[in-house]
Amino acid sequence: MLRFLTAGESHGRGLVVVVDGVPAGLALDLARLTALLRRRQGGYGRGRRMAIESDRADVMSGVRRGITTGAPITLVVENRDWVNWQRTMHVEPEAPEGATGANRAPVVRPRPGHADLAGALKYDLDDVRDVLERASARETAARVAAGGVALQLLEAAGLRVTSHVTAIGELGLPGDRVVSFDEAAALAVDAPLRCVDAALETAMIARIDQAKADGDTLGGTFEVIVTGVPVGLGSYVQWDRKLDGRLAQAVMSIPAIKGVGIGLGDAAARRPGSVVHDEILPPDARGPVRPTNRAGGLEGGVTNGEDLRVVGHMKPIATLMQPLRSIDLTTLDPAPAAIERSDVCAVPAAAVVGEAMVALVLADALLERFGGDSLAQLTRHMAATTPAVAARVTRAPEA
Repeated sequence: MLRFLTAGESHGRGLVVVVDGVPAGLALDLARLTALLRRRQGGYGRGRRMAIESDRADVMSGVRRGITTGAPITLVVENRDWVNWQRTMHVEPEAPEGATGANRAPVVRPRPGHADLAGALKYDLDDVRDVLERASARETAARVAAGGVALQLLEAAGLRVTSHVTAIGELGLPGDRVVSFDEAAALAVDAPLRCVDAALETAMIARIDQAKADGDTLGGTFEVIVTGVPVGLGSYVQWDRKLDGRLAQAVMSIPAIKGVGIGLGDAAARRPGSVVHDEILPPDARGPVRPTNRAGGLEGGVTNGEDLRVVGHMKPIATLMQPLRSIDLTTLDPAPAAIERSDVCAVPAAAVVGEAMVALVLADALLERFGGDSLAQLTRHMAATTPAVAARVTRAPEA
């Protein structure tokens, strides 16, 4: 129902994303797209590239006078650093006259933990730059631009999305600490790590500083929370329609993400069922009451009306200033891994990308369930489609 494709390289002219399936009639706030892109560039531990780029998304199609038309939306995010890379990244057989920047040597020392070696072998490439330019996390700027459109569509339908950082390296919130949507949403946009525990955040910052001094990198964990989710998104009838599977694939596709959890995630495997499953109590005006939300808003691949909670686990970034051992692909001799300009820690940025990917999947599931070629149709269908259990709850009890 809603799909997108991105294109572009890390140091090319820019990134492009086409978002297809957005209903007509959505008032698109372009300033909010820019603000989301700037959030992706923030967070403590980012590298020098963030001081160069100041991302914004320019709309090329699908929007007229601020309103979506139902046609595919094309967004372009220019790379300001292109001026320094024209002689390295030109598309013509030879660098065009007037090209600027250095003509950099081929990259032949793959970095452990990156797509460098596997990509070079897969595509039979001599220069690893042809891999790392596309495999770079810079591509996620295009996803965030697309996700910004999906976020505004969800908000128009009554859903809200936020995120927060739960761990950096070995430092994290206690396992039983449940952060509410309102707590996470109240965090300052420019907070260094967007962690709800101020003392823990201070310790995390010190840990990132230590890693930088050591020439090392750090990963961590973030949680995306969505509130206002209607019952019935996704399905249990086929494996590829289960919403938890779709969300896991989307979040796992973010560079450096090595694990995804829903609700309790892997902790559910270490607890008995009596303290994993969410009991169902007599209803209030909104429907049956769930005193806990350990399932993270999903049961059997279907949303149950509780807040959706998706956790992403990010490994440390593959570029180390004290490089790991590797080989030179031209000689096959031992050599230190290549060093590309990079971050020490990018978990807060990954959380923003996580918001975007969760929003894109949810927007697709929302349109799948309720349909509508225009925003007005979508909202009418949502209002008219009351889950059967809610309808039963509103009936007067029998005498």
